[in-house]
Amino acid sequence: MTDERLQVAVLGGGSFGTAIASIAADNGARVRQWLRDPALIEQINGEHRNPRYLPNYAINPSVVASDDMRAVLQDAEVVFIAIPSSAFSAVVRQARAWLKPSQILVSTTKGIREEGFKLMSQILEEETGFPHIGVLSGPNLASEIADKHLTATVIASDDPYTRARVQSALGCDYFRVYASNDRYGVELGGALKNIYAIAAGMAAALGMGENTRSMLMTRALAEMSRFAVALGANPLTFIGLAGVGDLIVTCSSKLSRNYRVGYALGENKTLEEAIESLGQVAEGVNTVSLVREKARREDIYMPLAEGLYQVLFNGVPARQMAQMLMQQEQSSDVEFVLPRQDVFEARRMEPGAEET
Repeated sequence: MTDERLQVAVLGGGSFGTAIASIAADNGARVRQWLRDPALIEQINGEHRNPRYLPNYAINPSVVASDDMRAVLQDAEVVFIAIPSSAFSAVVRQARAWLKPSQILVSTTKGIREEGFKLMSQILEEETGFPHIGVLSGPNLASEIADKHLTATVIASDDPYTRARVQSALGCDYFRVYASNDRYGVELGGALKNIYAIAAGMAAALGMGENTRSMLMTRALAEMSRFAVALGANPLTFIGLAGVGDLIVTCSSKLSRNYRVGYALGENKTLEEAIESLGQVAEGVNTVSLVREKARREDIYMPLAEGLYQVLFNGVPARQMAQMLMQQEQSSDVEFVLPRQDVFEARRMEPGAEET
């Protein structure tokens, strides 16, 4: 008899990859998970636990972990790539020999490659040329998904078949999957929000209040959408789960890796100490410098990203940078309603404006 269940492969043994693998298995899929660590493979297969990343999570027993890439990818209809951005390209190249054009390839990685300022789905396109490519992004803290807290995510793809198939593979009574056709905007939102989660963590450590946090998140949303739209994304994407939704959770939760890095920096730890204490990848640290450089080249106004860069890499005290940001020229609230240039033009019309 042939196995008619959906065949799913997950590349990556981190917290989110593990949670996705188990959800798909709970939904009846045959799931194979690829990772490199033999000890971790043995624990997932024998104890149905991932003690390094989700120690208290009972993984569906039908998930089979392996370091054999070919065996994991063979016959898989949907392939989720949950690899840190620094290793993403190398793993995709390793997998390429066993990937087929009929497969659905979905990135869950929220990061940017420095070379060419490439998002992960763009790397998938370059490396494979396949038609069924998507991005999974949203307010998805893996530990809460593991605890089966009600959670929603977004599958973004130009391809309707990819969107529908991923919704079927992962949608369940605690994990809801919404669809979008703005793959670039959804993916860029997932990468950009990591910057502002670091800033939110610093603000919390400095004892700033709820007004400050609200201001930070809304101005971060304006900055994210300004940057993304300048690069071709749809501004409406940022009022959804992959924009404001993901921003809220990463700027509010101590479970967020980027928030925790920012909190450590706010406690006067060095960047190296903050990263070391975390013990996991915080994508936002690398994203800050990439976005700051891209914004400068494209002449996109990004004061928060610029300020955070100065704190992270040039040793400017966080409180001093916050004060400097508050002294900058006041602009429009929602730029897609009232353009910034209109505010500046109106200010020039004020009495005495020419004398200042």
